[in-house]
Amino acid sequence: MTPDRRSERHAPAGVAATVNEPTSTLVTDQLAGRVLDGRYRVGARIARGGMASVYEATDLRLDRTVAVKVMHPGLGDDDEFAARFVREARAAARLSHPNVVAVYDQGDDHGTVFLAMELIDGITLRDVIRKEAPIAPARALALIEPVLSALAAAHRAGLVHRDVKPENVLIADDGRIKVADFGLARAVSADTQHTATGGVLIGTVSYLAPELVVDGRADARADVYAAGVVLFEMLTGTKPHEGETPIQVAYKHVHEDVPAPSSLVPGIPAYVDALVARATARDRSHRPADAGVLLHQVHRVSHALAEGVADDPDLTADLTPLLFSSQPQPQPQDAPRDHAERTTFLPTQSPPPPAAGPPVRTGRRPRRRRGLLATVLAVLLVAGLGVGAWWFLDGRYTSTPGVLGLTRAAAAQELQDAGLEATFEDEAYSETVPAGRVVATDPAPGAKVVDGGSVAVTLSLGKERYDVPKLAGLTEDKAKAALAATHLVVGSTEGAWSDTVPKGTVVSTSPKAGVTVRPDTAVSLVVSKGPQPVTLKDWVGKSSDDALAWLDGKGLDGKVTSEEYSDTVDDGDVISMDPPGGTTLHRGDDVNLVVSQGPELVEVPGVRAQGVEAATSTLEALGFKVVTEKAPGYLGLGFVYAQSPGGGDKAPKGSTIVLEII
Repeated sequence: MTPDRRSERHAPAGVAATVNEPTSTLVTDQLAGRVLDGRYRVGARIARGGMASVYEATDLRLDRTVAVKVMHPGLGDDDEFAARFVREARAAARLSHPNVVAVYDQGDDHGTVFLAMELIDGITLRDVIRKEAPIAPARALALIEPVLSALAAAHRAGLVHRDVKPENVLIADDGRIKVADFGLARAVSADTQHTATGGVLIGTVSYLAPELVVDGRADARADVYAAGVVLFEMLTGTKPHEGETPIQVAYKHVHEDVPAPSSLVPGIPAYVDALVARATARDRSHRPADAGVLLHQVHRVSHALAEGVADDPDLTADLTPLLFSSQPQPQPQDAPRDHAERTTFLPTQSPPPPAAGPPVRTGRRPRRRRGLLATVLAVLLVAGLGVGAWWFLDGRYTSTPGVLGLTRAAAAQELQDAGLEATFEDEAYSETVPAGRVVATDPAPGAKVVDGGSVAVTLSLGKERYDVPKLAGLTEDKAKAALAATHLVVGSTEGAWSDTVPKGTVVSTSPKAGVTVRPDTAVSLVVSKGPQPVTLKDWVGKSSDDALAWLDGKGLDGKVTSEEYSDTVDDGDVISMDPPGGTTLHRGDDVNLVVSQGPELVEVPGVRAQGVEAATSTLEALGFKVVTEKAPGYLGLGFVYAQSPGGGDKAPKGSTIVLEII
């Protein structure tokens, strides 16, 4: 199968040890198709290491593609080991950092212990080294900087990666750089310090710090050493120590210094050599205290490169690791270029004078002795001046130990052990360092300070947070002043109608009052515009009861001011309204209604037995209409036999009276 983009991008995700099979070809096995923990459908295997295999998987719950790292059965069956794996996985999952591969979930599906992690689209730093090395110093530092940023976050959280190598540095297609495999290497080394997998120590031997080889113990400085080796490899295209077996390579880590990159690639500035030498010092006490300190030094070197500085003796001297008499002194041809500029090696005894020829008896012998004495005195004077200069320029200084992240008591003890005095004067907020722990020191970790001097320690106040104050009921100006007093800012301001909150007064906020937020968080205000205007509905010809209920619901004061007879409007309906329908009103405004009593009723006179003409005239005079009909048995006499409505009844004015004629 030809290597494809899919296999290339997934190969590094979550591999915890040296990869033992090519990752350019996707591999399937018995786990393919299985659903772990009822959630992760396992796809093709994309990488295999000494302790775990990595699969592409689908998170069925969130419908996303993830990388699932599954521990090999032989390791997962060990309950104690699995428990350590879980604890370390949880610790790694707490590393919320843009340069760390995110850990989403951890589980145990019937003995199959796994991690669900972020899947990165891209390549590894190993691919970049193969294609581009030797890499220019500026680009090499730009690549190592996010790696150190991730390691610094881990070191602050008390985690040591223990397997920093190019294969564990992932470079996404969009340029993001992320470090993978936090947690598993630490869990394994906690159980067995020298476990071998296929003859290879835990962690990759080319990047093992000397102390890991000697006694199996490691702290943050082991990661610093590995990062220094990775930087050397980017600068030169080769590993600093090669051998036919892993044991030979490990032996060289313990007994041989990492060579200066410029010895392989001429033209690399001396201060870059010094940076690599400091990070890869065999004595870990000479290395930066943690990745955060090394990151600070990388920034200094990057700045010098950006300004085009070819040689900076001061920077080189600051970065060059100090040499102590307890370490083997390098031979002159092996010494880094900058050591000669800052270290003077004093002989333990005066060198013997040159061999003299046969003695010649002359009268000038005392002068020769005086000359020899003068030479010895001159040598001693030069040596004394050298010692004095060394002491003044370097000997009286020590390096500030790294105490970032320690408690006050632990930091004070660490500085005291280094012969320094801690002063606790300042406090500062920190998003990453818990309250009460060290967030900064002056001088910074790794910087020079006079023996017996003091180091100003800044303790963390924890995360800077403020509660959104209660602003409802305040005017807009007072609300803005209250926000400024709590280090918050005003976001958007939106008006809203309110029947209960006066115009110009805050109705509500977003976030709500009492919510804890970061400083400078924007708080949006909703300010009252007062009662919302009402467009009056036209109720003419409609029920007055319905009209009064509607007006009351709108906050208007509806009143029936009069009742009138109406021949056209039914009883109880609205004849007219003031103001008329369509008028815009505000809450509390008056609306007057004129309500119909229906038509006016008139008493119908009795006209029975009257002549039809007389009866008709009487009724019409009262406003009635008259209709005549022939009564049963009509005789043609012309008299009213019966009427409807009858006499004495009331009928609306203008209504019809029916007369039956006999």
